[in-house]
Amino acid sequence: MSLIPTARLHRIWERLRPLPKARYISGTPSVADSYPANVFQTPGTMTLGAAAMSEEALSFVEDLIERLTQSEELAGQQAWIKIAREQFGKHFRFADLTTTLWAAATFVRPSSYLEIGVRRGRSSCAVGATSPDCAIYGFDLWIAEYADVPNPGPGFVRNELQAVGHHGPVDLISGDSRETVPAYLREHPDLFFDIITVDGDHTLLGAATDLANVLPRLKVGGIVVLDDIATSLAVRRAWEQLVASDLRYITWEFTDTGVGVAAAIRISDEPMLNWFAESLWKEGSY
Repeated sequence: MSLIPTARLHRIWERLRPLPKARYISGTPSVADSYPANVFQTPGTMTLGAAAMSEEALSFVEDLIERLTQSEELAGQQAWIKIAREQFGKHFRFADLTTTLWAAATFVRPSSYLEIGVRRGRSSCAVGATSPDCAIYGFDLWIAEYADVPNPGPGFVRNELQAVGHHGPVDLISGDSRETVPAYLREHPDLFFDIITVDGDHTLLGAATDLANVLPRLKVGGIVVLDDIATSLAVRRAWEQLVASDLRYITWEFTDTGVGVAAAIRISDEPMLNWFAESLWKEGSY
């Protein structure tokens, strides 16, 4: 009898292993608690997606890049957007993490934002520039020369946020998000977020763990955003199992070019079918 190679066993286990599950909290607050709005008047995923792909979003990103510390990565993104807009004009459609966060922050007007995978702070700055008073909570390992780009750390990120006009509170936590995020949330049991970005560990278990840890703290009417769904099968699987298949959410994705980005609006405290059935029961409709 021949033995199955260890590498193959590992791949099989990666496909079959049970993923962490989000432990939701009954009575989750709503974004409507922060400003006069009806949670059922959320933008909707088509509206959110249209805004993320809009001319206004691209103009915002170009302006944001001008205010950030310059790097080859930012210069390349700026040049690519300029060339594409010149070539395709009003027909050009593109979305990434930054344009999607601009759209989310424009509609939700967040008072609190959580991000896993901060790096140099570009996505945090997209939220901070759009919502200058928003409290920002960031978690990262700040690995030096990550993706061959200097990764200076929390002090650099704070300076970038100030450069784009953000003046709200900032809390940046260093370490493995699988440990630091749950520890931080245990210390702050009443802390919930209007927008959450997960862009950290891209292994299946890592991405699923990050999502499972933060999703219960997303407000009803809030938006969660995930990057790299087009280039990482592990990230996509985590998204599909923990968010896209959950009836608490309605989702939108852009995978046409680049790395791909996904966003979901939380529309209910409990899965929507459960909420609807309970509502009918209470109203005596059964």
